[in-house]
Amino acid sequence: MEPLRIVVGAETYPPDVNGAAQAAARLAAGLAGRGHEVHVVAPSPTGRATREVRDGVTVHGVRSRRYVGHASHRVSLPWEVSAHVRRLVTGLRPDVVHSHGHVLVGRAVVAAARATGVPVVMTNHLVPENLVAYLPVPRPWHQAFAAAMWRDQGRVFARADVVTAPTPRAAELLMERTGLTGVLAVSNGIDAARFAARRRPAADVPTVLFVGRLDEEKRVDELVRAFALLPREVPARLEIVGDGCRRERWAALAAELGIAADVRFRGHVTDAELLEAYASADVFCMPSVAELQSLATLEAMSAGLPVVAADAMALPHLVRPGQNGALYPPGDVAALAGHLLALLDDPALRERAGAASVRLAQQHAFARTLEEFEGIYARVTARVPAAVPAAVPAAV
Repeated sequence: MEPLRIVVGAETYPPDVNGAAQAAARLAAGLAGRGHEVHVVAPSPTGRATREVRDGVTVHGVRSRRYVGHASHRVSLPWEVSAHVRRLVTGLRPDVVHSHGHVLVGRAVVAAARATGVPVVMTNHLVPENLVAYLPVPRPWHQAFAAAMWRDQGRVFARADVVTAPTPRAAELLMERTGLTGVLAVSNGIDAARFAARRRPAADVPTVLFVGRLDEEKRVDELVRAFALLPREVPARLEIVGDGCRRERWAALAAELGIAADVRFRGHVTDAELLEAYASADVFCMPSVAELQSLATLEAMSAGLPVVAADAMALPHLVRPGQNGALYPPGDVAALAGHLLALLDDPALRERAGAASVRLAQQHAFARTLEEFEGIYARVTARVPAAVPAAVPAAV
């Protein structure tokens, strides 16, 4: 297709470390790599307004401040950014705006696009219940706040020409909670070659790996408790990559359970260290109950790892029980421990399941994601109804 000028709105963007930030950054860089002129509008990582070029993408950082209750995240307040964003969009005169959110920056980007007649695509990465957990409001009010946020989300997303979500389950959830229709499932995609199995020879002590934020909805405490249930005669290590507000609590839990010597909390790691973590692991576990896709799980699958995951949200789209791993009921620590034990105790099973993971991950090739979004952009810029099929089948 002809090169487009695309403005991407993002509520979170690297150096933030989370799935939504990574998805927006990968898509922006991928589109730039295909010849499009891409501008990203996101909260500034420094607090002040910034402008820089990263990976061929011009990143406009709008004024921001620390988010109360979540020190690793920054937000841009409406009265600080709406005029700035309006000037940016008006001056850039994009062919299309693609917002990865609706809360603050995304809302401003969509409003500016609508005011200037620019077509809008929106992608949802947010489950309001996860955000509400960090609001400084009493816990009994959380459900009401989440319901209000879903309603608000529906109102903003209804202004888009096309709405997408990373998986069929994520699309269904958005439609169920907001009343929207026609939400398309377009995978975030994975650069499988980057994580392609560079397997080390099997270690004497196999490693279970988790990668992700150490926040409440990730349920890493269940993984720690399950690991503690493994028979002592079955040697194993647990490696936890990532950081978050629950890290100290979960490290203390490992100590209380008497397994601290076999559990390593690594915190944030470099890209090279992350690749090494996947290459040296034997089993990947994702106990989260709030994944709209889970890029970390896709990375682990691309690296040839069997996966044990919670039977929750969109994770069943990635894990095929009996093929590339197992699912367990969230909260059932004994079941999780049983699945881990089955894989740790059987190298041949790990090998078969890991090979299946690679095959399943190939269905989420990043090139396919770029093509899907280019097709959507072509339709909205030509004012043709975007009657495109879901990019990810109901089960993969």
